[in-house]
Amino acid sequence: MENQEQPQVESAEGTAAQELSINDLKNLRTIVDMAVRRGAFGAAEVSAVGATFDRINAFLNAVAPPADQASEA
Repeated sequence: MENQEQPQVESAEGTAAQELSINDLKNLRTIVDMAVRRGAFGAAEVSAVGATFDRINAFLNAVAPPADQASEA
């Protein structure tokens, strides 16, 4: 049977770099939004990009609500 182990990405220091923070996802959301607004994706790609954006946005709103919603709670 094949080895199912995933390769690890090594950082500059030589340690396994597998961290992804909420800020990384917020930055990704912003990048995707800007790329769509600037027409970086073709018509056939936009629905998949939009669906992924919606999933990231829903996740971020669940784990780190926007400041105006967080202050109301």
